[in-house]
Amino acid sequence: MIRKPLTALGLLAATALTAAPATAYWEYGHETVAQIAYANVAPRTQVAIRRILAQQALLDTPECPAGTIEEASVWADCIKPLKTADGKSRFGFAYSWHYQNVDVCGPFDLTPACKDGDCVSAQIDRDVTLLRDRKTSSHDRVQALAFLIHFVGDLHQPLHAGDRHDKGGNDVKTDYGIYAPARLNLHSVWDGTLAERAISAPPSLVRRYPAAERARIAAGTVADWSRESWQVAHDVTYASALGGDACAPVPPRVKLDEATIARIAPVSREEVRKGGLRLAKLLDKALT
Repeated sequence: MIRKPLTALGLLAATALTAAPATAYWEYGHETVAQIAYANVAPRTQVAIRRILAQQALLDTPECPAGTIEEASVWADCIKPLKTADGKSRFGFAYSWHYQNVDVCGPFDLTPACKDGDCVSAQIDRDVTLLRDRKTSSHDRVQALAFLIHFVGDLHQPLHAGDRHDKGGNDVKTDYGIYAPARLNLHSVWDGTLAERAISAPPSLVRRYPAAERARIAAGTVADWSRESWQVAHDVTYASALGGDACAPVPPRVKLDEATIARIAPVSREEVRKGGLRLAKLLDKALT
């Protein structure tokens, strides 16, 4: 089930938690990407998803369930604070897997951002490979599926694909219309407030799309989608915040007025739709 958009109080509480560059779409965004994907995969892929996630106990994360595709879509964020018995981070190794900071004011180049495979696009490819390999252990298969569902959503949040050396927009203080708490920033706007508005607009994004439309949107590779999301970060995310010039000096606080929000919300909505249909393509590839 799609969760209802956050209330103003919920938005304020959630905003206080969005301080790290790896913070991903709030639940509404990730769950919607996952639901679009589930509605558009082959029936046998749906069976495989349910069968793998039924083994969620192998993850040993009872605090972070992953028994449904919606739960799995936010599992990779839920596990971030989990500790070992001696107080060390259990999943610290995966922190940098949620994003790739490619400078929007330079040429597109994944090489430095994905050194040693520590970026979101490299991990998407890795998870597909693990799921296709019959020798992959049951534990690693469940984990790879949960990561894959989450990371495809992350890649389609433009500030997980491009930035200006500002922690994916986390350092860019932002007013969202009249909503302007001190800790709101460009990243949290695209993660939450803008995504909530975009996804909630009718008609529902969660439906079965025509085969031709699925094929058109899901064409290309993960690297192609990375470039596309990076381009959106330049052309829309930063440009809309900085008066049309994505590489202009950043003021102490940027302001997104209602006209700007109305103009960019459809872009955010389309990124969610693309993420869902592209995830469907990868799930079919990995699980059938």
